Amino acid sequence: MSEVEGPGGRGEGAGSLAHRVPDLAALELLLAVARLGSLGAAAREVGITQPAASSRVRSMERQLGVALVDRSPRGSRLTDAGVLVTDWARRVVEAAAAFDAGARALRDRRESRLRVAASMTIAEYLLPGWLLALHAERPDTAVSLLAGNSARVAELLLSGEADLGFVEGLSVPAGLDAVVIGHDRLIVVTAPGHPWARRRRPLSPQELGETPLILRERGSGTRQVLDAALGGLARPLIELSSTTAVKASAVSGAGPSVLSELAVREELALRRLVAVPVEGVSLRRDLRAVWPKGHRPTGPARDLLALTRA
Repeated sequence: MSEVEGPGGRGEGAGSLAHRVPDLAALELLLAVARLGSLGAAAREVGITQPAASSRVRSMERQLGVALVDRSPRGSRLTDAGVLVTDWARRVVEAAAAFDAGARALRDRRESRLRVAASMTIAEYLLPGWLLALHAERPDTAVSLLAGNSARVAELLLSGEADLGFVEGLSVPAGLDAVVIGHDRLIVVTAPGHPWARRRRPLSPQELGETPLILRERGSGTRQVLDAALGGLARPLIELSSTTAVKASAVSGAGPSVLSELAVREELALRRLVAVPVEGVSLRRDLRAVWPKGHRPTGPARDLLALTRA
């Protein structure tokens, strides 16, 4: 029988490797003893006390069922079994180092890019500032932006084509978790020459619902909020797939529209558009960051999310 024997003797072979193979810390300590010829020096190198190192070696010997180190006043010497185990340990530690390097490379590659999907209003009027701030914090992160309506943002996240999304609307798309990052208000706007620009009293919900409007397409956050506010009665004069196109049509005098207050600030200030008050209806909406359910943002996505709430 060996000098030091494990609880199961020579016949022990069952159970998981985790119970039968020493951990990396123990193997690194053994390699240090072999290289330095001293348990005390090895303990200092790996950052533990000598009693702790002695305990770790004894535990390893019990686990393997063989003596590994002969201790004497002149130092510590590997036994014949210890020499053999040290050779195996070296290969295990080298493999672990390669594993660690590979994992770091994967992590670095993941954190070197960020794919953002955002609905149009957020993509055009809020994200540029957030992305500039992110670049200042993470200059080596490459960011790609996919803009679409809220339904498209949900599709991109659920298919794994985006890491973080931003939507406007009344509810969180199915399959996603979300956090509110801000608020927005839709306003009715028209060109200065339109009769509504000279109104002295607010529009009623019925008037707004009965009037053909230049609108975003179904599936957009803007359209979702308007349809809900009017009970699904919004009548499209034209349906367009971008906020910029809707705004340009309204400025041209094609008809009134309903747009985010964020999108028309400049046009209102320059009197290219006029805001028309509406009473008896709420056109407020939440702005949300969204991600696949159960997968909280990490790395650059987490940092961008933090910036939106700063």
